[in-house]
Amino acid sequence: MRILIAEDERKIAEFIRRGLKEEGYAADTAASGTDALRLAEENPYDLLLLDVMLPGLDGVEVCRRLRAGGYAAPILMLTARDRVEDKVKGLDSGANDYLTKPFAFEELLARVRALLRPAPSAAALLKAGDIEVDLLAHKASAAGAALDLSAKEFALLEYLARNKERIVTRTMISEHVWDINFDTGSNVIDVYINHLRKKLEKSGAKAAIRTVRGKGYLLEPDA
Repeated sequence: MRILIAEDERKIAEFIRRGLKEEGYAADTAASGTDALRLAEENPYDLLLLDVMLPGLDGVEVCRRLRAGGYAAPILMLTARDRVEDKVKGLDSGANDYLTKPFAFEELLARVRALLRPAPSAAALLKAGDIEVDLLAHKASAAGAALDLSAKEFALLEYLARNKERIVTRTMISEHVWDINFDTGSNVIDVYINHLRKKLEKSGAKAAIRTVRGKGYLLEPDA
């Protein structure tokens, strides 16, 4: 999952970004409302953490403009304002949730998980052949055996499973699994693909990750 953090206090933004990264999320930061609006419109974020008191456009206006343009990703407002009328204003602008500063990171993380949780009608368990990815437990298995994956390997496998039997390009992977600072010229994606492929092979999985020369990668459920 990829998250945008719109926060003008650099230390707070970096603290949140590092914490989310440790949990396996890809996260970008924006220090103004104008930048937040631009990045949200240009990138496929799964969640927006939006501070209310931003320079340029404030968070409420950013939220209002995004929703008016059809922006569908969940938005969590962050603010030092705890008056009921301020919360109502933020929620009425289109925010899904509202968290008052100061907050414990554990609470922020719990709200992030809640907002990103699959709807009751959506599958919380992704399957690709004998591979299973449990989105709620944050665990994966292949051929019935648990896979010991790093946070980034899990995110990569989740993305491939969501797009099983479909070629995904390096650009698509970088946009959904890594953040905006990712160097598309590096071989990091290839390295993680190889690590993941070896773990699947070691587990005895029938499903496999195939390299499609000149195009990208394909998760084949029954290779």
